[in-house]
Amino acid sequence: MSDHDERIMRFLYALRSRGVTDARVLMAMERIDRGAFVRGLFAERAYEDMPLPIACGQTISQPSVVGLMTQALQLSPRDKVLEIGTGSGYQAAILSLLARRVYTVDRHRRLVREAVELFNTLGLANITALTADGSFGLPEQAPFDRIIVTAAAEDPPGPLLNQLRVGGIMVVPVGQSDTVQSLIKVTKTEDGLDYEELRPVRFVPLLEGLGQE
Repeated sequence: MSDHDERIMRFLYALRSRGVTDARVLMAMERIDRGAFVRGLFAERAYEDMPLPIACGQTISQPSVVGLMTQALQLSPRDKVLEIGTGSGYQAAILSLLARRVYTVDRHRRLVREAVELFNTLGLANITALTADGSFGLPEQAPFDRIIVTAAAEDPPGPLLNQLRVGGIMVVPVGQSDTVQSLIKVTKTEDGLDYEELRPVRFVPLLEGLGQE
């Protein structure tokens, strides 16, 4: 077995041991090589279960958190998904193997540009990546079956909840940016919103407006 194969095996084992048990999610995370999304100094650590710095002062999330968030979405192959916070593009790439269509927005043009290059290289044709203020969602494409937010808000953002269809699920970290946040799963029902707290997490804050680069 090559070093690379061994790393991938250890990577998947770490995911399972931290609660990522959905077979489709694990298969997608095996197929999308996290190494392609980590550049420079940290490339060597791509298969460790830790967040790593990327451009524009952002991070690529810890793989087990990516897995748990993806698992909580309970995706079906027919779903249309909105991701707020493209970052490296790693989360969107995994979603693209599990859903029909993925829309992903980020406030940093550079991150969107680099993610699009990667999506093209990997042949992921069902992702649309846009530079936009994610706190407003993407009303022109609503409603969405699933929404995932990869930055922390003080409350689940109202505009995003409005863009979720009835029966839809949103996964979002909620809490003050400098304290422990909670990963929340929101299910929209005919009667309102059901909230389920999944686990403590740490994410960069959800900011309004566009980034400098």
